[in-house]
Amino acid sequence: MLSSFRRGFYDCLNARADALFELTDALGCAGAPVTDLARLSLEIEHHRGHGALYDGLNCGAVDTGRLRSLVCAGPLPKVLGPDGRERIVLAVDVSNWLRPDAATSPERSFCHTYARGRGQAQMIPGWPYSFVAALESGASSWTALLDVERIGPGDDATAITAAQLRAVIDGLTRAGHHRAGDPEALIVLDAG
Repeated sequence: MLSSFRRGFYDCLNARADALFELTDALGCAGAPVTDLARLSLEIEHHRGHGALYDGLNCGAVDTGRLRSLVCAGPLPKVLGPDGRERIVLAVDVSNWLRPDAATSPERSFCHTYARGRGQAQMIPGWPYSFVAALESGASSWTALLDVERIGPGDDATAITAAQLRAVIDGLTRAGHHRAGDPEALIVLDAG
């Protein structure tokens, strides 16, 4: 299954595919937290020089529609309902990538955050991302991440989330995970 996904992922890379693929391998196999890009070029899985790493990031391209289809076609956890039938349960959450010291980074928003050492809510510059994941039954921290979408400064988070959920449900239906007659998908959202 993993080798099939890797082949599919490689096929989603339009330009500088080899450099991007090796970068992804290096990122996944790094033995320590990644603190900078140049160190990734030193990982065993990255067979090219550091220049190829930057070239891949600057000039490479990913077919995001194809990648979304690939992810939706993968294994999908389902939850057993009270009627004994399995159903898809999706959770949506917005998480922030805080970048308070990156003054030159484009399109940062003020992200609402809690508990950054002061026990109170704060607004910190960063990038909010909306994640959609499929949940499974029981006590587990494992989820199947299906989609991520960055929310820009002028974007309507509700409209982005609604479009994102429609696209995920369409992708799961096209992949055969949801058919006519199946229980409707349950979608879990928070209000904050």
